[in-house]
Amino acid sequence: MTLWTSQMDGLIAPAVARSEVTDEVIIGSGTLDQSGLLVQRMTSMPRVLVCADEAGFTAAGRPVVDALEAAGFAVRTHILPIEPLPKASVEEAEPFRAALAEDQNLFPVSVGSGVINDLAKYAAFRTNRRYVTIATAASMDGYTSAGAPLTENGFKVTIPTRAPVAMLADLDVIAAAPAEMNAWGYGDLAGKVPAGGDWMLSDALGIEPIDDIAWPLVQHHLTGWLAGPEGIQSGDPDCIARLFTGLTAVGFAMEAHGSSRPASGADHQIAHMWEMEGHSYQGQKVSHGAAVSVGCVVSLALFDWLLEQDLGAINIHDALNRAPDLATRNAQLCKAIADPKIAEKAKAELAAKHALPEAHAARLESLRDVWPVLRERLTTRLYRHRAMADMLHRAGAPAYASQIGVSPEHLRTTLFAAAFIRRRYTIFDLLHDIGQTETAFTAVLPALSPDKFGASS
Repeated sequence: MTLWTSQMDGLIAPAVARSEVTDEVIIGSGTLDQSGLLVQRMTSMPRVLVCADEAGFTAAGRPVVDALEAAGFAVRTHILPIEPLPKASVEEAEPFRAALAEDQNLFPVSVGSGVINDLAKYAAFRTNRRYVTIATAASMDGYTSAGAPLTENGFKVTIPTRAPVAMLADLDVIAAAPAEMNAWGYGDLAGKVPAGGDWMLSDALGIEPIDDIAWPLVQHHLTGWLAGPEGIQSGDPDCIARLFTGLTAVGFAMEAHGSSRPASGADHQIAHMWEMEGHSYQGQKVSHGAAVSVGCVVSLALFDWLLEQDLGAINIHDALNRAPDLATRNAQLCKAIADPKIAEKAKAELAAKHALPEAHAARLESLRDVWPVLRERLTTRLYRHRAMADMLHRAGAPAYASQIGVSPEHLRTTLFAAAFIRRRYTIFDLLHDIGQTETAFTAVLPALSPDKFGASS
C-alpha cells in the first residue's frame, strides 16, 4: 500500500465523515466515467451545468459530459476562454451565477483547476446550490475547502462559501496536466510550512490558538507530502497522487477550522499582493501557486532571521517607544499600497489587528517569556529557506522573485504592502511588534536570489 492510498483511508475518509458539507471523495485512476453516477447520488435535479474553461474541458470535459448524459442528466456547458486566462474574481463568476439563477433545477459541476473551482463554488453558493467539483490538476489546495479566494472590487479576499458536496479526481488526468501546474500545487503545499510557523507565533502569544483537528491534519504529514520533489517535475504517478492527497487534506483542514488559517500566512499575503496587481511574467499572469511558492521562501527567510535573534532579551520599553500609532501606520500603508481601493480595504484589516500600547506591552512580555521554547519549536518544525528553495527547484516550481519577473525593488515594496492586507497575525506582525520590520527586510532581501545557492530560473 502506498502512502497516498493509506492516507485515503486514514486521513481523507475521516475528514469526509467529519465534514458538514462534503459527502464523498473519489480519487483514483480512470475515475472520470464515475462522474455521472456520483452526481446522480448528490442531486435529484434533472439538469447539470458544466462550468469549465477551455483547458479544463479539453482535459476532462467530454468524458464527464458523456457520463452525465449516460446517468440521465440533460447537460449544459458554459466554457470560458483561456485567452485571456480566467481571473479569480467575483466578476468572472457572474456568467456561472447568472446561468444557475435562470434555472432552479440546474446543478453545477465544476470541471477544471483552481480558478474554475473557485468561480463555480462562489456561483453555487450565491444561488444556494450544492455543487460537485472534478479536478484536472494538482495545482492548489482549494478543491475541498469552504472558501473561495477571489478578488472583489480589486481586493483579494477569501469569501465564505460552501465546500463541494463531492469531489472526483482522475489521477490519469491530474498526471497529464502541464508539469508547471502540478509544480504550482507543490508550491502551494510548501507554503503550509511557514503558514504553520505563523500559526505557532499566534498561538504562543495567545492571539489565535492552534486547532487540534486542523493542525495535525496538515502539519503532521507535510514532510511526507513534500518528499521526493523531483517526482513532481517528472510526473511520477505516485508523487502526483501523494501531492493531490495532501492538497485535499489541506482543503478539509480549512473547512474544519472555518477559515484559511491552516493553509495561509505571510506567504499568501505576499502572493495576494501580486495577484491583486495582476502581475504577469513572459506574457502570462503569474499563477497563485507560483506566487505562493516564492512567498514561501521569502517567509522562511524571515523566520531564519528571526530564529537568530535573542527575543528573550528584548527591551520592551524601547520597542513601545518606537511603535507607531494607528494614524502613522495608516500613512505608512498608503505609501506602501498605491491603489486607493486596496489601501482602503487594507486600513480596515490593519485597524482590526492594531494593538494599543497596553496590549502591545503584554504581547511583548509574553514573547520574552515564551521565546526560548518557541524558538526551539520553530527550529524543529520549519525548513530553512535555502533547503526549501532547493526542493521547489527540483519540483519545477519557482523559488525566487526574479523567477516570476519580480525585481528586488518590487519585492521590497511587496513586503511592506503585504504586511497590511490581512488581520491574521503572521511573522509580519511580530516583526512590527518588536520594531524590526525594516531591519529584517533589509537583512533577508540580498539572500533571496537564485544565484546565491545554485538554483537556476
